[in-house]
Amino acid sequence: MKLKTLKQIKQKIDFQEYLKKQLKNSEMKQYYDQVGKQLEIAYQIVQLRKAGRVSQKQLAKKLGTTQSNIARLEAGQQNFTTQTLEKIAHVFEKDLKIEFV
Repeated sequence: MKLKTLKQIKQKIDFQEYLKKQLKNSEMKQYYDQVGKQLEIAYQIVQLRKAGRVSQKQLAKKLGTTQSNIARLEAGQQNFTTQTLEKIAHVFEKDLKIEFV
């Protein structure tokens, strides 16, 4: 189990490093500012699902939606409602925290 935790940490660090490099490009930064937060949330959903060993189809069933909707959520191609995020948090026994900084 410890190895999986280290792997998850490494994946998160790798993504943060990749993102940092990509944001040096002004065009990419502008795009990120527009849709980046949605992609970050999508990435977190994927990580929760994988850590819980839950398929897209299984998650869809628990949320009362379709696998294709989950795929779109995870690809950042669909907007999230707070209600949907709350349902996802509930499935994975997590608290949803939204903040303005």
